[in-house]
Amino acid sequence: MVDIATRVYNHKWKIDPIVRSLIDTDFYKLLMCQSVFRNKPDTKVTFSLINRSRSVRLAEMVDEGELREQLDHVRSLSLSRGESTWMRGNMFYGKRQMFRSDFMEWFENLRLPPYHLEKRDGQYELTFEGAWPEVMLWEIPALAILMELRSRAVLNSMKRFELQILYAQAMAKLWEKIKRLQPLEGLKIADFGTRRRHSYLWQDWCVQAMIEGLGKKFTGTSNCHIAMQRDLEAVGTNAHELPMIYSALAMTDEKLAAAPYDVLRDWHEEHEGNLRIILPDTYGTKGFLERAPDWLTSWTGIRIDSGDPAQGAETAIDWWRSRGEDPTQKLVIFSDGLDTDKIIELHKQFQGRVRTSFGWGTLLTNDFRGLTTNDALAPFSLVCKAVSANGRPTVKLSDNPNKAMGPDDQIERYKRVFDVGAQKAVEVVV
Repeated sequence: MVDIATRVYNHKWKIDPIVRSLIDTDFYKLLMCQSVFRNKPDTKVTFSLINRSRSVRLAEMVDEGELREQLDHVRSLSLSRGESTWMRGNMFYGKRQMFRSDFMEWFENLRLPPYHLEKRDGQYELTFEGAWPEVMLWEIPALAILMELRSRAVLNSMKRFELQILYAQAMAKLWEKIKRLQPLEGLKIADFGTRRRHSYLWQDWCVQAMIEGLGKKFTGTSNCHIAMQRDLEAVGTNAHELPMIYSALAMTDEKLAAAPYDVLRDWHEEHEGNLRIILPDTYGTKGFLERAPDWLTSWTGIRIDSGDPAQGAETAIDWWRSRGEDPTQKLVIFSDGLDTDKIIELHKQFQGRVRTSFGWGTLLTNDFRGLTTNDALAPFSLVCKAVSANGRPTVKLSDNPNKAMGPDDQIERYKRVFDVGAQKAVEVVV
């Protein structure tokens, strides 16, 4: 077992770059990247860092030189022979050769494109521009770097003994959470915590704790590098990025209304089984399901990532019933801001009504709340999103208006096209 406190105390060691592999990323990014590589390889996109927690003034905490050093390190990475072998030969979701040869040949020769970095009003403006398949792979490493550099800035003033106590307390805190989950019959839960983790070493420790504490109830990790190292299932499907960019490319309102389904039509051609998971909330879950084509009802399930999770699940159950499907055979994946209390509540509420699974993210891999003075390590909401495609702005509405993004005039257009009515705002913690 790694002595994390000692490694943090010596965190300048070259043994601990923040991102240590191109597959130190979420599995769904690689699945989506292959889909984009196949369907829209020439689309030009811009991704940008967005700090929703403006009170966390990153540019005043994180040294610009250190940030550039870590970003430059990521640009030096390429796929190793062992990583390529794992991707080409491993079984994912019961299927071998998930990644096609032409995609793998491209990925094996990839180096991530340049970045643009500047400071403005206490925040970093970090942007990436270029071909969609290349630029999209910056999202997860960029977030992981900023989150861990913020953690290092807080921990930098702590001495060795203080760090030992801090990590001992954090380990005990997580173990208590795991113990509360142990009695839940039929629980299926995975690690979704890469993008806003405290650190790579801490995420790896959390995964090991889940393996020991939950056994078969722990279904895997979204982090491909950790999945490879720990011989775990790599889990994940697709994200809002796809409908946001497909929609930005739509030149008419009619094509805009069809864009979210065009995404899933492309996905349907490539994947089956548990990879056929609908993410319906990009432009409002209720309207998306009401207008959904019948062939989508045969998909395995739905992932709920904004709004009230219980209401989202009820909406999905009603939709399946209205289309003649048996909800007890369908899968609902909860993945938005989860912690132990909410996991237990949702598991009990929907047990026997649908199959449930949980993607436990930030509050698994970055919950140091209450362990430092002024809660200096409390998690915050940092995202890296596609903001334009071929020069046209992207829009996300979400089921929570606090997560909406895009120019005001385009937000109003999208609300009209997708018939989004009043929404209930929910505080965004992570």
